[in-house]
Amino acid sequence: MENQASFFSFWKDLTPSQVAFLDQNLRTEVFPQGKLIHRSEGGCRGVMAVVSGALRVYCVSEEGREVTLYRVEAGDVCILSASCLMDSLVFDVLIEAVEETEVCLIPSAALHKVEQKNPLVELFVYKNATEKFSEVLWTIQQLLFMKIDQRIATFLHDESLRQKSTVLSIKHEDIAKEIGSVREVVSKTLKYLEEEGVVRLGRGKIEILDKGRLGKAIQK
Repeated sequence: MENQASFFSFWKDLTPSQVAFLDQNLRTEVFPQGKLIHRSEGGCRGVMAVVSGALRVYCVSEEGREVTLYRVEAGDVCILSASCLMDSLVFDVLIEAVEETEVCLIPSAALHKVEQKNPLVELFVYKNATEKFSEVLWTIQQLLFMKIDQRIATFLHDESLRQKSTVLSIKHEDIAKEIGSVREVVSKTLKYLEEEGVVRLGRGKIEILDKGRLGKAIQK
């Protein structure tokens, strides 16, 4: 894979021998949509840079309810798939491909060898992990302090930006997984938003009709 420095900021600080070593161990993998590619008890895969597609990092309650912690979009790096590199941090999370996703993977064992000799690599790992904590904390804040209609409105707003469209291809069940709710509650809330003229519901899609009122639903 070319231009690793665009994904891994420590690349420019590696010695020639370290660059050669990581180049030998780098590999590209492609995951189909919905593929579960990491779970905490399943070992330590490595650090993954998302070339195309997106990954969803999420957790599951004892009752089986899912909540998305954050997404890793194209151009970003997923560190939690190599959580074994951070001895003092323990993450009980799962990672799946939101769509067909290509990643550039540095196996944990290879990165660990370089990390032991180059502290800037270790700094990269911890810096990336701590930056993701802000997204995790935002998710927790939504769960604790936002009403369900605010959480759904926030999700629809963010998803509209991500899909670059006011017509969103998404199921009610998928929204429930994203925000840590259940499908029945999501459907009831969306029906209310439809009655208020904020959205129009269709089979497998949701159209945002009034962005202004959607924004007010977030802020109320």
